Amino acid sequence: MMRFSSADCQRQWGKVQDAAISHPIIISNNNRDRLVMMSVDEYERLKRRDRQVMAVSDFTDADLAALEAARAPQEAAIFDAEIKE
Repeated sequence: MMRFSSADCQRQWGKVQDAAISHPIIISNNNRDRLVMMSVDEYERLKRRDRQVMAVSDFTDADLAALEAARAPQEAAIFDAEIKE
């Protein structure tokens, strides 16, 4: 990912904007990454992918029963070691 310091961002604003149109860029301040700049199209694409968060109280009894009955496929067993009990 392309990086610009905040000072370079001010001096080369046109170049920064042009770069951000084609791919996200990082803007740093005092050698620390501080911001990411991206095109509006990319931002809107990411926003569309946001997930809705629901509380347990939002689920119906049928939803909860379906979740309780759900089982992971056998192929997922390779990830069991990652679960800390």
